[in-house]
Amino acid sequence: MTDALVLLEIQDHVATVTLNRPEALNALSTELVDELETVLTEIKEKAGGDVKAVVLTGAGRAFCAGGDIKSMNAEKRSAETQRRRLRASHHRMMDVMSLELPVVSLVNGAAAGAGANMALAADFVIATPRAMFMQAFGRIGLVPDWGGFYILPRLVGLQKAKDLIFTARKVHAEEALALGLVTEIVPEEGALAHAQAFARRFTHGSTTAIGLAKNVLNQSFNLDLRTLLELEANVQGICVDTDFHREAVRRFANKETPLFDWEST
Repeated sequence: MTDALVLLEIQDHVATVTLNRPEALNALSTELVDELETVLTEIKEKAGGDVKAVVLTGAGRAFCAGGDIKSMNAEKRSAETQRRRLRASHHRMMDVMSLELPVVSLVNGAAAGAGANMALAADFVIATPRAMFMQAFGRIGLVPDWGGFYILPRLVGLQKAKDLIFTARKVHAEEALALGLVTEIVPEEGALAHAQAFARRFTHGSTTAIGLAKNVLNQSFNLDLRTLLELEANVQGICVDTDFHREAVRRFANKETPLFDWEST
């Protein structure tokens, strides 16, 4: 038994991060958010070495219910206090989105509000049939936070993002898959093992190439062609100078087993 609100397990170069407040549906209390920051910092320090991919999930019957509404009711915050607190939390969201490693979220239950946006900030979202996504902010008179304004239009388009945000309605697994919010739906039994195996396949690839590709892709909607081509040239220069690239080319030339083959990994 552990009192930790965020669990970290590293095995076979995959870091599994589990939000561990199941009695509150893993709602984002101040303490949980602080522990999440500590865990993400540790992962960043180990990126490319002990850690080459990440799985993010929640304990119990939810991924994350979002902000802790009970604490909102108990504590009155001025506009400026709330603005400062939210701005302070932004780097945690950026840690998930900008981490130069493949990040896979496993959603086995509710992902609401900030919890939904944290799940969707991952590079791949694996859901079980129990998964439910909701931009719940409108139900309590708020607007999306934790990156929702950025993430949703890029995943589903502007009109559908307005639908999900204005209505604050529930989106279940099958609709989430059809909208492009979810990569795949897997059975509840064995879902975590599946997500970990999915992430583990990336550990056979070039962490440098994947990380730099993610970095540029995350900027691609905001930059013009000339700037993207400059970035392309810069990061390709870095990749060419890696041991992985040299060994992969040597194997190809000698018709040996490739270092990285997604289909056969």
